[in-house]
Amino acid sequence: MGLLEGKTAIVTGIANKRSIAWGIARAFEREGAQLILTYQNDRLKENLDKLIEELHTPVKTVLLDVMNDTLMAEFADQLGHMAPDGVHALIHSIAYADRKDLEGRFLDTTREGFTLAQTVSAYSLTELTRAAYPSLLKAGSASIVALTYQGATRVMPNYNVMGVAKASLEASVRYLAFDLGKDHIRVNAISAGPVKTLAASGVKGISSALHSTAERAPIPENISTDDVGNAAVFLSSDWAKRITGHILFVDSGFHIMGY
Repeated sequence: MGLLEGKTAIVTGIANKRSIAWGIARAFEREGAQLILTYQNDRLKENLDKLIEELHTPVKTVLLDVMNDTLMAEFADQLGHMAPDGVHALIHSIAYADRKDLEGRFLDTTREGFTLAQTVSAYSLTELTRAAYPSLLKAGSASIVALTYQGATRVMPNYNVMGVAKASLEASVRYLAFDLGKDHIRVNAISAGPVKTLAASGVKGISSALHSTAERAPIPENISTDDVGNAAVFLSSDWAKRITGHILFVDSGFHIMGY
């Protein structure tokens, strides 16, 4: 019997088979979860439909665009029908910043670029949680897991405005954990090491980050999306029912290193 047997899980942010969110979805299915996967537009739905063919159990899909208030309201309504017994796990894997705001100096970030990164990458956690709250409450006990990066607490060249957005995301995790604890809804985040995903390819210097991890981390190896998936399974399982407001590092220990 899997760790998530009988549980329903929402996984957001799957772009392709290299996505961390896809690694989480596969791990969740392996552990017995019933999946609800979201897509942002028709093009990404085509990609998602092809990936779903690799899974072994039926999967539900639903349109989700955190920048569209109408679609967010529809998403909240649909969850009641898609998960009549409630949602036990919610994975927030949503982030975006304009590429020009990732390069050069953080000093040159525009107001528009700053607002965009914060809205999509940080505020969306609060908005998504609010939309899913009735379904999470119905489950009796639930877990929310967001994805972050150590650029939230340390300066990473070419991460700039996204680092500030991730810092906001991590603060949101703590405040949501406080708000929802009495409802037995846990809120945590995974700070994953560098992985060569589609999103990471937009960050200049990702190859150098991968090399540094393999060379300097206590465990001298880069992580995989499967590693993050396994960590998400743990945080979403009953084994972690007293863990909330926590940032779990899955980075081969790189975050403990000084130089």
